[in-house]
Amino acid sequence: MRVLVSGAGISGPTLAYFLAKKPGAHITVLEKSHALLPYGQNIDLEGSALTVIQKMGLLDELRRWNTTEKGTQFIDPNGQPFAPFPVKKGHASPTSEFEILRGDLARILYDSAKDLPNVDFRFGTTIQEVISNDNDNIKVRLSDGKVHQYDLLVAADGQWSRIRKHCFPPPRIIDLGMHTVYCTIPRTDHDNDWWNIYHALGSRVISLRPDPHGTVRAALICMPLNDDENAAWLAASSSKNDRQTQVDFLRTQFADAGWEAQRILASMGEAPDFYFHNVQQIKMSRWSQGRVICIGDAAHAPTPLTGMGTSLAIIGAYVLAGELSKLNTDDEHPSQAMAAYEEIFRPFVEKCQKLPYFVPGIVHPATVWKRYLFQCFMSLLSKIAAIPGLLSLVGDNGKGGDGFSLPAYPGLE
Repeated sequence: MRVLVSGAGISGPTLAYFLAKKPGAHITVLEKSHALLPYGQNIDLEGSALTVIQKMGLLDELRRWNTTEKGTQFIDPNGQPFAPFPVKKGHASPTSEFEILRGDLARILYDSAKDLPNVDFRFGTTIQEVISNDNDNIKVRLSDGKVHQYDLLVAADGQWSRIRKHCFPPPRIIDLGMHTVYCTIPRTDHDNDWWNIYHALGSRVISLRPDPHGTVRAALICMPLNDDENAAWLAASSSKNDRQTQVDFLRTQFADAGWEAQRILASMGEAPDFYFHNVQQIKMSRWSQGRVICIGDAAHAPTPLTGMGTSLAIIGAYVLAGELSKLNTDDEHPSQAMAAYEEIFRPFVEKCQKLPYFVPGIVHPATVWKRYLFQCFMSLLSKIAAIPGLLSLVGDNGKGGDGFSLPAYPGLE
């Protein structure tokens, strides 16, 4: 089986690693960047995704590149921490035991697959055109002008997948009315190893998080209060190739936010990574078409609000590889495997994409009164989360802690 994967982020290398175990499989992974990019913010892995990582023998590497985050705490209007949620056994916390930067995880996954004899990574290469997608094969023209034939094309190229755009009807895009900016800034002596979250008035949030590289990961988040504000944020977000325009816009929006706003605004212009986007979910009516299938954010971006984007990418790659491993012959059409993958995995994805009606609004208080109520609630929740033995009262029925029963695939062991 000849498989072409577009995207060497999270799901692409994971799929390549497991699919390489299938006899006769040959996997080519394309990546538009000329090298792996070391950028990306904090992500956490839990439940079935950790089981998959363990199957890959990467749990020790995951621990080694932990972000060192001790827990989550909120910052009051005077800049003082309150409502701590430490990472401790028996305590609930927004910070996971397995926090890692996306760039570090992508490198770990790539390293696990790059030297496999039937896996080939090609950087600085993209799919220029899908020439045909029929019962016999899928034919593509790459950015180097050469034409190749494969048995399966996997779109693992992210939320704004070019492959999805060319091979599928437009997906449903759920706009959550929230805009986020990420960047890396220098660490100072007064920084700590907590995820610090500060709520400014006007539905604005600032956060700082530690990393294992001696820098700090910063985020500016806003839920515009009206249509005009939202239109301004959307216009700024669309200026993807003009960082200075975006930085200037952010300086007008966060100038009076308080806490560490001025420090972040002063540093972001020189940040090696700068990511400005409006938060949206992707929902496809069907993940496969002929010999093309979407996985990870290309198929079902759930947004950072769910905390499940990376876990879904890893679990999904494993399940797809498992179903493909059950095909009897190399020339068997992959449609049965793709249908089984979607039948098994889609209900869990849709469950993860569901957000309570009050999210994300509840964590973006607009007024002094709403912020006060939110802070009282978080203080109370912090005390409840610290009650010994509370978490042990909530079981997962053997489903890995996330409610998903990871299938067993003998061909992947």
